[in-house]
Amino acid sequence: MKGLLQRVRGARVEVAGEVVGAVDQGLLVLVAVEPDDTRASADKLLHKLLNYRVFSDPEGKMNLSLAEVDGGLLLVSQFTLAADTRSGLRPSFSTAAPPALGQELFDYLLAKAQQLHGKVASGRFGADMQVHLVNDGPVTFLLQT
Repeated sequence: MKGLLQRVRGARVEVAGEVVGAVDQGLLVLVAVEPDDTRASADKLLHKLLNYRVFSDPEGKMNLSLAEVDGGLLLVSQFTLAADTRSGLRPSFSTAAPPALGQELFDYLLAKAQQLHGKVASGRFGADMQVHLVNDGPVTFLLQT
């Protein structure tokens, strides 16, 4: 499972002009599910998302986690993040999970996040989404399980 984590001052996801998820300060995470991923993969990614130290402490060092700053978590499914881009000029999606598995594990990740963290929003799985964000820093990390 991959998560492209971006520290944001604010982010929102729209589907057909309607805002379906939004956060203020926090993390926007684009999530890709791969064929061998399991609920354990989702648990591991979520642990990293909630505890990864990407927010500045009073000295300006990245020492604080999402939980410590009480930030929002916006999860957006993005199967293209799992693309194989090693050869050619067109991505291959053979390395992405089938849609049913992708949705099952994304929904699981979202439900667990909502149980463990108060401020969680999401995009809509499989929808054509427009993602708006103000990347803070910019700070972006690719997390893999």
